[in-house]
This record gives sequence, structure tokens and C-alpha cells, in this order.
Amino acid sequence: MADAEAGGETGGRDRDTDGRARNARPRDGLGRPLPYGADGVERQPEGVVRSPAETVAEAQALLDAGKPFHAHEVFEDAWKSGPDTERELWRGLAQLAVGLTHSARGNVTGGPRLLRRGAAAVTAWSEQNRSRPHDLDLPALATWAQDLAGRVERTATSIDAATETPRLTPAAPATPRPPLPPPPAAP
Repeated sequence: MADAEAGGETGGRDRDTDGRARNARPRDGLGRPLPYGADGVERQPEGVVRSPAETVAEAQALLDAGKPFHAHEVFEDAWKSGPDTERELWRGLAQLAVGLTHSARGNVTGGPRLLRRGAAAVTAWSEQNRSRPHDLDLPALATWAQDLAGRVERTATSIDAATETPRLTPAAPATPRPPLPPPPAAP
């Protein structure tokens, strides 16, 4: 069986050492596949069980490095391995990270849609549970996502993921944001 980490294929699909389908193409910082043999960024290992504090710290570091796709994978691990009572929380955070990813890739329709879906998920979770689980500032994250979604739609341009990084916890200093452009002039 071929090893996906080495770019191996079995039956036309990349496979990991256990035979599961896994794309072995290198990826850029936003998770886009690159051609085989190209230099990509190190992939985030999948299926890692972390404590909530480790999850938040690792995701924040990846977001700060302009790698929201990789942060989404960290949140996805928590979603899949965490307690059932927190699955919707981690799923919503994964949606926020992938919404940032799509917005940075220039997907001015899908990015805002995912940001709003993630904002709705973390808001719903916080209303049923608590607003600051694991020191996460869910109300601020929902506001950040709604604001960014609106700005991406208004400007119809991609954003820089590293400069648009949200603060997951209130202890982290806020990243300065560029001013909003004026709305388009009416014809």
C-alpha cells in the first residue's frame, strides 16, 4: 500500500498507510493543493487529540501565521474527539476558520456565507451553554465574523488572512484592522 505522505497512489487515489483516501499533494498556506513535488507548507496532522487549551493555543498560532485552513483542521480534530456537549462549538469555530480561508482565497460568496454560518453556530452554542468556554470570547468572534463577511461582500475582494486574524480569547491583543472602504457610489 502506498504512503500518502510520500505522494503514493493506489488505484488512482492517494492513500495513507492504513489505506484510507488522503490527498498527498502539497498545500499552500491557505490549504490549496499544489502540484506533486512542489514545496508546500507542512500539513497539519489529522486526528490529534488535544486539550481545549492546546486546541485554542495551536489554532491561534496558525491563524496568526496566516494559516486559517490549518487552524480549521485543529478545530476539526476537537470537534471529532471532544465531548458531545462541545461538538457544535468546535464545528462552529472550524466554520469560522474555513470562512476566513475562503475569503482569503478570493471566494467572495462562499467565504462570507461560511463566516456567517460559523457565527450563528457559536452564538447558538453560547446561548445554550456559556459565552466564554475555555476562555474563548464567542460573542466577539461572532461579531468579528459578521463584520468581516460584510466587508468581503462590499469590497468583493480577497483579504489577507494574517491581518484579519481574530482573537480567540480576550487575553490576546487585538490585531489592527484596516479601515472599511466607503460603500460604492450609487449610479
